[in-house]
Amino acid sequence: MSFLGIVNLLLPALFPSWRFFDVIGPSPRIEFCQFDMPEDDSATWRECRPRPARVGLRNRLKAFFWNAAWNETLHLANCAERFVQGQTEHCSREIRRRLRADLLRQAGSAPQPAFFRFRLVFVTEFEDRPRRDILFVSPSYRAVDPLDR
Repeated sequence: MSFLGIVNLLLPALFPSWRFFDVIGPSPRIEFCQFDMPEDDSATWRECRPRPARVGLRNRLKAFFWNAAWNETLHLANCAERFVQGQTEHCSREIRRRLRADLLRQAGSAPQPAFFRFRLVFVTEFEDRPRRDILFVSPSYRAVDPLDR
């Protein structure tokens, strides 16, 4: 193989193209609510895994080498994006499973509501104000369901 042939093979690896994005736009956010009765619509929605307002220097340096929680949050965001693109079954199950684990971890041994629901929300700027468009609202799911993996 000639020198130019080798350079042509190495250049894309050294300088990747960023044109692999189909569309650049807002990513859907995942919000959830908890309630005791499956038909309850009065629950308060909360953001799933909100970003911290401030991250200290020590935590930034630590996260540079190991940040499993943030990787899992990125996976959830990826599932929400794929859900919007039509890959609903696997993505819905994955979002549900991770939300359920988060809710159980937060509750600890304290009693928690029996059901939860999640929704996907696009947040954009419109006329200098944030605009929230609800794209999807899930049905009610049991907070504890050993069969849903």
